[in-house]
Amino acid sequence: MAIQKKITIDGQEVAFKASAAIPRIYRLKYGRDIFKDLSKLEMGVKENNEGQSTLDIESLELFENIAFVMAKHADPSICEDTSEWLEQFNTFSIYQVLPQLIELWGLNVKSESEQRKKYKPPKGK
Repeated sequence: MAIQKKITIDGQEVAFKASAAIPRIYRLKYGRDIFKDLSKLEMGVKENNEGQSTLDIESLELFENIAFVMAKHADPSICEDTSEWLEQFNTFSIYQVLPQLIELWGLNVKSESEQRKKYKPPKGK
């Protein structure tokens, strides 16, 4: 079951979607593991603050890629290029958007776990 959320970026409402397809889409597009990348970003954001960010360029690129994949998943009409999608925004803070994307991803993972727990296979099989 997919979960969607709208996040305001640079004054624009942007839809993001998390589902079981995201890890595959992300791996196919960028050749990376979204679980590892989200974990790295989450730790990096916790260790820094918005006023004195020391996040490296790779972390910023990971964030942009994750945001793009989740936005594209919510709205397939979005262009195919991450850079082109980012051009519609002025600069925006990773510290304001990333926690919301992590929360969305967490809700998706929680939703999947709850569904599995409720499933009871038929008796006798």
